[in-house]
Amino acid sequence: MNAPLDSSGATSTAVAQLTIRTSEDMRELGRRLAGLLRAGDLVLLSGELGAGKTTLTRGLGEGLGVRGAVTSPTFVIARVHPSLTGGPALVHVDAYRLSGGLDEMEDLDLDVSLPESVTVVEWGDGKVEDLSEDRLRVVIERAVGTEAPTPDGDGTEADDVRTVTVSGVGERWAGADLSPLALL
Repeated sequence: MNAPLDSSGATSTAVAQLTIRTSEDMRELGRRLAGLLRAGDLVLLSGELGAGKTTLTRGLGEGLGVRGAVTSPTFVIARVHPSLTGGPALVHVDAYRLSGGLDEMEDLDLDVSLPESVTVVEWGDGKVEDLSEDRLRVVIERAVGTEAPTPDGDGTEADDVRTVTVSGVGERWAGADLSPLALL
């Protein structure tokens, strides 16, 4: 079986697929993901409005031990959260309103901060892949309009259930163990 391709056509080298049932689970996924990240990592988040991209990033910020509340940077485009623990800063970017691809992103100087930060870009597909050959792509999808079974057999609204696919691209993620992302 061939490895999946990301939106730029690059081959994904590590893939994990998870079912997330609550916003707290999404935050926990972010905290666990933080344990796999290091300075220089680029994370692309995609999913419809309200899918949980900022909630996941909030968990990342908690896991990285950064300063400041992680909120959506929609209107400021980018926020920098310095580390309180001596680790990498979190650069949180919302590219939703940007249409010019990497040219428009260059104005944010992400390439300058990328080596010493963990950079998370919401709505970054097709816009920032050229920043790094190595990246982690996180796609959040949710079912709409049906009931989904929970582990105890009760039904929950499928609108609350997300399928999250985490795909590592490039040498950095070749053979990476994504099993710590599995929720207990």
